Amino acid sequence: MENKTIIDWEYWELQIKVNGIVIDRPKGKAHPTYSHIIYPIDYGYIANTRGSDGEEVDIFIGSAENGLVGAIMTIDNFKNEKELKLLWNMSKEEVSIVYRFIRDSLKMEETIMLRKEFD
Repeated sequence: MENKTIIDWEYWELQIKVNGIVIDRPKGKAHPTYSHIIYPIDYGYIANTRGSDGEEVDIFIGSAENGLVGAIMTIDNFKNEKELKLLWNMSKEEVSIVYRFIRDSLKMEETIMLRKEFD
């Protein structure tokens, strides 16, 4: 499947640098609505941004020191919403964990986009 979505990586890196990241669901914390879903990686948002759902742009934060490594476009068929979720400071293993979490635990459709430098 060809991916036609283009991510402006530099723009999002600047937003992260200028606005900062707020972690509102640390690794190991339960989802606020579905207590059986536990976040395997820190999760939050970029302050002062707006995503397609009207809320701040979501971001998963890993343990590496490599900056913005990718993004996942999600489709939530229950809410009928598409969202961009960014991947910050992640190892390849952490990217796989997030991918499986979105697909298997959150039951969303997903398309992952990785930066060429990370491949």
